[in-house]
Amino acid sequence: MKTLQGSALHSVGTVRNYEQALTRVGEWVSALRLCQGDLRQLTPALALDYLVQRGKTVGQKTLDMERQAIQAMMQHVSGQLESGKTLPVIKSAHAQILRSRAYTPEQVALIAGAQSPRHALATEIAHAAGLRAHELLTLLPREERAPDNRPADPTKWRGREGELYTVRGKGGLVREVLLPHALAERLETLRLPEPERLTDRGIHHLCHYSVGGGQPWSNSFGAAARRVLGWSEGAHGVRHSYAQARIRELQQAGLLREEALRTVSQEMGHFRPDITETYLR
Repeated sequence: MKTLQGSALHSVGTVRNYEQALTRVGEWVSALRLCQGDLRQLTPALALDYLVQRGKTVGQKTLDMERQAIQAMMQHVSGQLESGKTLPVIKSAHAQILRSRAYTPEQVALIAGAQSPRHALATEIAHAAGLRAHELLTLLPREERAPDNRPADPTKWRGREGELYTVRGKGGLVREVLLPHALAERLETLRLPEPERLTDRGIHHLCHYSVGGGQPWSNSFGAAARRVLGWSEGAHGVRHSYAQARIRELQQAGLLREEALRTVSQEMGHFRPDITETYLR
């Protein structure tokens, strides 16, 4: 960085900050035995891995400084980034975890472990697919019910595999959701011989599976969370968890933040990136 002072970098303070940032990156590279211990061999893909992991423990300001330091090194020293190319902005998860409604995967597993089997499966499905409570009552395979016509970018579901189902969401909108193969297999063992009509919070639903959902599942989730965690942010918090996990996955895959927000808005069924933003707080 000092060799760039006066040319690419004009501030002594910036040089000092970048050196400190690259020291931390170098420690990470050495600890994982990457790049043969040579920081100049760090690739953009590895840099994104580092920033995503780092974003779990530091705030946005520190994360941005380290991204800019890596970027400067790659542009002016190692040549790993072409002139004018930049690394995607990764949003820090540290501040979000401190004040958001999201649960960590470990917390979700503890909550599910304290529920009855049918409610536990509902918790796992809601967490994996970002479902609302009442949507759990409306699950049906994609081949048995087509979704309504809505925008769908090629990046939808990128990085994930599973079975497509549909659910009926707010306003009666039928949308696609993706369930991991293992959860889909477990769900299919609970297929009812005949659909059952249930009323949840004044709304009538035709249920095809004997799985938790609606107000009873929400109540079970909250009670289990208080037993095992000592607190509860409500069952809707698993939708926050889904949104935050997917944004990180998509940015790590190279999507710009705006692209990731739009993609997640389609996956969650509100189709408005600004609403997705509210789930990232």
